[in-house]
Amino acid sequence: MHTDNELLPADARRQDDERWMAQALALAAEAAEQGEVPVGALVVLDGEVIGRGWNQPISSHDPTAHAEIVALRDAAQALGNYRLSGATLYVTIEPCTMCFGAMMHARIARLVYGATEPRAGTCVSQLRLPEQTFYNHRLEVAGGVLAERSATLLRAFFARKRR
Repeated sequence: MHTDNELLPADARRQDDERWMAQALALAAEAAEQGEVPVGALVVLDGEVIGRGWNQPISSHDPTAHAEIVALRDAAQALGNYRLSGATLYVTIEPCTMCFGAMMHARIARLVYGATEPRAGTCVSQLRLPEQTFYNHRLEVAGGVLAERSATLLRAFFARKRR
């Protein structure tokens, strides 16, 4: 199965990714307004947003309420199915182990993230999970989309917290 923008020329695909990532960044800003670490995510299928989420572990008293998990839950509810085959997940920062595992179980076709997460990111920063061969599912990964905007939002949030 192909994802929607898999068949687009590279420039058009990048523009599409940036458009969706901008929406994820708006969700990250929502998290920051609520005092949560500013991470936003959305799930797109067939050119439509089917799931949205932002970090909510503090406000929801739920350690699993990362932006990706919230967006995956929202998308699964929208489809009435925990399998999200063909969908793309956009997130403003490189996912952690928990979130990457959830994407694999949901059968996300493509992951697009913004900034890398040097300490806990599992795509390129640490474990390089997309490269592992022990999974029964593979997903395409594209990183660095609007990375500076994502990183700036995070840096500003933590600078405010330190003051």
